[in-house]
Amino acid sequence: MDHRSQWNARFANQDYVFGTEPNAFLVAQAQRLRPGSKVLAVADGEGRNGVWLAEQGHEVTGVDISEAGQAKAARLAAARGVTLTLELADLDAWDWPVAAYDAVVAIFIQFADPPLRQRLFAAMQQAVKPGGLILLQGYRPEQIAYGTGGPRDEANLYTEPMLREAFAGWHIEHLASHDSAISEGAGHSGMSALIDLVARRP
Repeated sequence: MDHRSQWNARFANQDYVFGTEPNAFLVAQAQRLRPGSKVLAVADGEGRNGVWLAEQGHEVTGVDISEAGQAKAARLAAARGVTLTLELADLDAWDWPVAAYDAVVAIFIQFADPPLRQRLFAAMQQAVKPGGLILLQGYRPEQIAYGTGGPRDEANLYTEPMLREAFAGWHIEHLASHDSAISEGAGHSGMSALIDLVARRP
């Protein structure tokens, strides 16, 4: 099954796999965004983070490979009384804009193996305006033992040295590894080995 078909199958039911509430890291760090920021939500799936950002008054574009996910994102936005732009795309083939966004938000995009991750991180960096932010949360290798969400391939997981190298030349405003209980639908539930990054483009 190809990548799009996998995600369409996962998002096919009426339940929101990762819930409808925003990611806690995103909520905690959102005060760094200027009012009315242009924000790109990468692999935003069923829209919980993009919709919440739109509720805060930001101009949001959510990009994802899954038609089923984006249909649910559109329903969630309508239910919450907000609008956002939805782009259906394979991130590795998408024509990423240049210096177009005040912030790029990437929450649990760990479907990406190391070569794809390198391309996506470069594309995300390209998309941010000078002085803009990348807000990234993912799982650390210790997550495999917890088994409460995320990939089973350790190569797809993040460490602090890897993120420092990937964002070399950027100002690291926040980088933290922590074990925390999360409750994000059935997809992410329970004690989890997390890593958070906020990086600002010079």
